Amino acid sequence: MTRVLIVADAETVSNDLRAVLDDGKVEIVEVSWGSMVREEVAEITPDLVITDFQVGNMGAVAICLDLRLEESGGRLPHVPVLMLCDRRADVFLAKRSSAEGYLVKPLDPIRIRRAVKAVLAGETYHDESYQPVPTLVGSDS
Repeated sequence: MTRVLIVADAETVSNDLRAVLDDGKVEIVEVSWGSMVREEVAEITPDLVITDFQVGNMGAVAICLDLRLEESGGRLPHVPVLMLCDRRADVFLAKRSSAEGYLVKPLDPIRIRRAVKAVLAGETYHDESYQPVPTLVGSDS
């Protein structure tokens, strides 16, 4: 069974993720404070951490950097992180945080499933849905 740690202080985010992921094959553990993540990872060793970008006292970037620091010191195993960015501007920080993936809100079930599947498979997931659609300048079509 896959174990996923959801880090969110907004009930709507937790509910949305649970609705998409809770299929009987995933064990979901939730925390609502970023400062609880390190302890929870040490205790349950999840297969994936999904964290909202802004979480009370410690946001997603700090959570991810803290996990990577503990991992590099040999105090925690490597656990992939998927960030839920609030806006396009957050992508800059998400890319530099050593997270395996990020999604930009608003979330939808298809992108959540794709991202989780990719990250659990050892791949990265960089959400491109937030980018403007390119237009062809000077095209006759």
